[in-house]
Amino acid sequence: MKKIFFALTVIICAKSHAQTWKTDEQYIQRFAPYAVEEMEKYKIPASITLAQGLLETGGGQSRLAQQGNNHFGIKCKEDWTGKTMKHTDDAPNECFRVYDDPRESYEDHSKFLAFRKYYVNLFKLDMMDYKAWAHGLKKAGYATNPRYAYILIDKIEKNKLYEFDKTNSKEVLYAVLKMYPDLKNDRIFMAKLDQSNATSKPVTVKVPYEQVSYAKQQKNVDKIVSKAEALKSILIKSHPNGGKKFVIIPDDLSLDEISKKFGVSESRLMQWNELDGNQLRRNDILFLESKSSSGNVATYKAQAGESMHDISQKFGIKVKKLYTKNRMDFGQQPKAGQLMYLQSKKPRK
Repeated sequence: MKKIFFALTVIICAKSHAQTWKTDEQYIQRFAPYAVEEMEKYKIPASITLAQGLLETGGGQSRLAQQGNNHFGIKCKEDWTGKTMKHTDDAPNECFRVYDDPRESYEDHSKFLAFRKYYVNLFKLDMMDYKAWAHGLKKAGYATNPRYAYILIDKIEKNKLYEFDKTNSKEVLYAVLKMYPDLKNDRIFMAKLDQSNATSKPVTVKVPYEQVSYAKQQKNVDKIVSKAEALKSILIKSHPNGGKKFVIIPDDLSLDEISKKFGVSESRLMQWNELDGNQLRRNDILFLESKSSSGNVATYKAQAGESMHDISQKFGIKVKKLYTKNRMDFGQQPKAGQLMYLQSKKPRK
């Protein structure tokens, strides 16, 4: 009987200890790593992402979060082909996106901001200025509540979420522990912390079996691992020409791989970058939105071996516009040292 009483006491105490965290605190402890990962990839302050998640889900308690893993209330829109659920928001039974995992919701939120023209000015702001980002979101029409920016700022300051803007994905769990020291008594959290101490996370790959030498098999594995690491390392940048989003390809990759990573169709990538094939080479510039009709500088001297397409990618200007401005026939290529006009049209002789 004493043993039974002791066991019950341990269970009750354990449950009591687990319930000492407030809903918002539990949410931050669990999802701060996701927000920091997204910050590294898309340059969106982790404090903003976390504050939005807290607000939209009520600390993870909303129906959309619990049943659909949808943490940011993103509706289906015309380009969504995944799972959906009906939920009453601004109107009865609206269509909302459903994700297999909350991490997918966090990345989709990043893409939602990064790839829509309404939010382009956000990415010109200082990433450490969460107040500017909060007001920028409201100004861009992210929410209808007139106090939306102040609500986000209050969430950030009340929970010290700005601390996560100063960390990275390797150190984020230490930042969480510093914020909530009692987590040192949480075995699950400490196990995650120990796991994160590894210098690098191994990449799991599946290599088809074939009767060849070990050296060739290992070479195949190394190639797949290298490609996975290359894809992981790609970061979105803002081009000086109007802040257009682009990436620099770190290794030979296919357009299909980039399409899957950023959730942008191959056809759009081909159209925006005026490509005639789907193979990308190391150091290629690839735009994730349509290029401009004009350059950010007036003129440029073509380098030896540069094509019109090379110059258009370098300055974020459409190839057709580049030909028109320089009064050149389509297919004609510049000579080394040729003065290229990027804003106004080349003067007639």
